[in-house]
Amino acid sequence: MSLKEVFDRAAEELQQAETLMIHAGAGMGVDSGLPDFRGTTGFWKAYPLYEKLGLNFIEAANPRHFSRDPAFGWGFYGHRTALYRETSPHQGFQLLLNWIKALGLDYMVVTSNVDGQFQKAGFDEDRIYEVHGSLNYLQCTNVCRDSIWPNTEEIPVDLETMRARKVPQCPYCGAAARPNVLMFGDFSWVEKRAVEQENRFRRFLSRYRESKIFVIELGAGTAVPTIRNLSENIIRHYRGVLVRINPREYNVPPSQISIPCSALEGLQGIDNSLDKLRPEQ
Repeated sequence: MSLKEVFDRAAEELQQAETLMIHAGAGMGVDSGLPDFRGTTGFWKAYPLYEKLGLNFIEAANPRHFSRDPAFGWGFYGHRTALYRETSPHQGFQLLLNWIKALGLDYMVVTSNVDGQFQKAGFDEDRIYEVHGSLNYLQCTNVCRDSIWPNTEEIPVDLETMRARKVPQCPYCGAAARPNVLMFGDFSWVEKRAVEQENRFRRFLSRYRESKIFVIELGAGTAVPTIRNLSENIIRHYRGVLVRINPREYNVPPSQISIPCSALEGLQGIDNSLDKLRPEQ
């Protein structure tokens, strides 16, 4: 089956859908210019100093830095905070919003990304489930309480040392603050906000148990398979179809739709096919 035929099939399924689930991994941000940290080489390409230090992504994204050396911990996360703030969501986000409006679809976004790009693109905050938290929120490193507050900090970073020149503080106890993000080997993440999002997500699913769900998965890899596992679990237990868009890891369960390209290219391809299905005005 040609790529065009795959786009056509996905567009036909989308047109018949009753609700839309958008599942996004790191590959969703690549077309906006964000790194996906694929493999050690990809991480070091984005952050060459860590290669000199012998640190991979798992080691850099470790909560112990915030208790032992918060300036070093914030070097990585402070740089990412500024990067995400400066980045504009690519056209694919708007295409998804256009589908929701044109087809009258209820929707839910589930993402492993911590960049807040869906909110920036105009998606409803109450329809987003960020399974790994968000860099747009902070918490106390010592968890003096389970409070979470917006990250409005400016965190300048010395790119020669990857150390923050300023460390945000907990407003309650004065200890170093940290991102409200689930890191590797993290036992102090305050998951209160994510739990509230998950509860809304589960209520959403309960409303559409008998509906035809269109699951579109964008740039979710196998290294941390949270999003991929969720997509396949939805298809096993609910009516619907999975469209997996991924340039490398695009294999899908039987009868589902695989599109081997970037997130933006895949969304544009489906949109072009959808245009041809719309009746003449």
